[in-house]
Amino acid sequence: MRAILTYHSIDTSGSPISCHPEAFAHHVEWLASGRVRVTTIEELLELPDHADAVALTFDDGFVNFGDVAAPRLLEYGLPVTVFVVAALAGKTNSWDTGPRRATPDLPLLDWPALTRLQEAGVTIGAHGLTHRSLPGLEPEQIEDELHGAADWIESRGGRRPSLFAYPYGHWDAGSAQAVARAFTWACTTEFQPLGISPRSLALPRLDMYYFQRPGSLDNWGTQGFRARLTLRHGLRRARSVAAFLGSPHR
Repeated sequence: MRAILTYHSIDTSGSPISCHPEAFAHHVEWLASGRVRVTTIEELLELPDHADAVALTFDDGFVNFGDVAAPRLLEYGLPVTVFVVAALAGKTNSWDTGPRRATPDLPLLDWPALTRLQEAGVTIGAHGLTHRSLPGLEPEQIEDELHGAADWIESRGGRRPSLFAYPYGHWDAGSAQAVARAFTWACTTEFQPLGISPRSLALPRLDMYYFQRPGSLDNWGTQGFRARLTLRHGLRRARSVAAFLGSPHR
């Protein structure tokens, strides 16, 4: 079974974007054990569907990625991609606001730190210019979020990104077409492993928030494991629909 795994923050807050450091340490041990092949997104897409392989991604580019996650992954030679919010590097996750906020206020890596990580082997992808949800934006605003992010990353890191992650996981046909003009591959938050012929601009990922219990990855690829993924996918889809139906902006 092939899948793209995704994290946000490694911290002890227990928030929906957080993975506990102890759980992450167990994940790294499992990844380094050889149970599955750990590779890049590009190479993962070229492997046969029956291969047991994963690609690792981190959204947002928090400081704790540079302090905690990256050193441990690089120590074991495990490839990883970090999707950064280009114009907010060195600031905080200010896009998560409002009275119902469930995420901690966290600092983001600055460009000197991101450049050092890139030189050490980390791949930098784009997560938008300012983390705006693309559907509903005007065409020129979408272009700013996409091409602006790519330009910003290239001008500071020296390499133009080919990978994109949709902010909040929000995308539609129009935004995907715009993404295709700026990037080669794009990741969603759709909770599924890769299928036989995954769509390059709508790649699903497994959120590692749901795999923090000890042993939760040990039966990788089995029928029982796939059934668990299907159940979790259905629950996430139901919550998304309920949130949409309850939105005053619908």
